[in-house]
Amino acid sequence: MGDPEILQNALDGGPLLFTPEEAAEMLRVGRTTVYGLMKAGELRPVHIGRSCRLARSELERYVGLLQATGTASEH
Repeated sequence: MGDPEILQNALDGGPLLFTPEEAAEMLRVGRTTVYGLMKAGELRPVHIGRSCRLARSELERYVGLLQATGTASEH
Protein backbone atom coordinates (compact mmCIF):
# COMPACT_ATOMS: atom_id res chain seq x y z
CA MET A 1 0.00 0.00 0.00
CA GLY A 2 2.50 2.68 1.05
CA ASP A 3 6.16 3.36 1.27
CA PRO A 4 7.52 2.78 4.81
CA GLU A 5 10.05 5.56 4.18
CA ILE A 6 7.22 8.08 3.70
CA LEU A 7 5.68 7.07 7.01
CA GLN A 8 9.03 7.30 8.79
CA ASN A 9 9.62 10.77 7.31
CA ALA A 10 6.21 11.82 8.58
CA LEU A 11 7.10 10.72 12.08
CA ASP A 12 10.43 12.55 11.88
CA GLY A 13 8.81 15.85 10.89
CA GLY A 14 8.96 15.01 7.17
CA PRO A 15 6.59 16.25 4.47
CA LEU A 16 4.05 18.97 5.16
CA LEU A 17 1.55 17.80 2.54
CA PHE A 18 0.25 14.32 1.86
CA THR A 19 -1.78 12.75 -0.92
CA PRO A 20 -5.16 11.40 0.17
CA GLU A 21 -3.69 7.90 -0.15
CA GLU A 22 -0.76 8.76 2.15
CA ALA A 23 -3.15 10.44 4.61
CA ALA A 24 -5.34 7.34 4.62
CA GLU A 25 -2.34 5.19 5.46
CA MET A 26 -1.28 7.52 8.26
CA LEU A 27 -4.80 7.54 9.71
CA ARG A 28 -5.08 3.78 9.15
CA VAL A 29 -8.32 4.12 7.21
CA GLY A 30 -9.27 3.45 3.62
CA ARG A 31 -8.69 5.89 0.80
CA THR A 32 -12.43 6.24 0.21
CA THR A 33 -12.88 7.20 3.86
CA VAL A 34 -10.46 10.09 3.41
CA TYR A 35 -12.26 11.24 0.26
CA GLY A 36 -15.57 10.99 2.14
CA LEU A 37 -14.22 13.08 5.02
CA MET A 38 -13.03 15.71 2.54
CA LYS A 39 -16.41 15.75 0.79
CA ALA A 40 -18.21 16.10 4.14
CA GLY A 41 -15.94 19.02 5.09
CA GLU A 42 -14.37 17.19 8.02
CA LEU A 43 -10.94 17.25 6.36
CA ARG A 44 -9.97 20.44 4.52
CA PRO A 45 -7.66 19.74 1.58
CA VAL A 46 -5.16 22.08 -0.04
CA HIS A 47 -5.44 22.37 -3.82
CA ILE A 48 -2.33 22.95 -5.88
CA GLY A 49 -3.37 23.14 -9.47
CA ARG A 50 -5.42 20.02 -10.05
CA SER A 51 -3.73 18.16 -7.19
CA CYS A 52 -5.38 17.65 -3.84
CA ARG A 53 -3.22 17.36 -0.72
CA LEU A 54 -3.79 17.25 3.03
CA ALA A 55 -1.57 19.27 5.34
CA ARG A 56 0.06 17.58 8.31
CA SER A 57 -1.56 20.20 10.56
CA GLU A 58 -5.01 19.37 9.13
CA LEU A 59 -4.57 15.68 9.93
CA GLU A 60 -3.42 16.58 13.44
CA ARG A 61 -6.42 18.91 13.86
CA TYR A 62 -8.81 16.17 12.79
CA VAL A 63 -7.30 13.57 15.12
CA GLY A 64 -7.36 16.09 17.97
CA LEU A 65 -11.04 16.72 17.29
CA LEU A 66 -11.72 12.99 17.41
CA GLN A 67 -9.84 12.71 20.69
CA ALA A 68 -11.70 15.65 22.21
CA THR A 69 -15.12 14.25 21.32
CA GLY A 70 -14.16 10.68 22.13
CA THR A 71 -15.85 9.40 18.99
CA ALA A 72 -14.89 8.52 15.47
CA SER A 73 -16.81 9.64 12.43
CA GLU A 74 -18.91 6.99 10.68
CA HIS A 75 -17.52 7.43 7.15
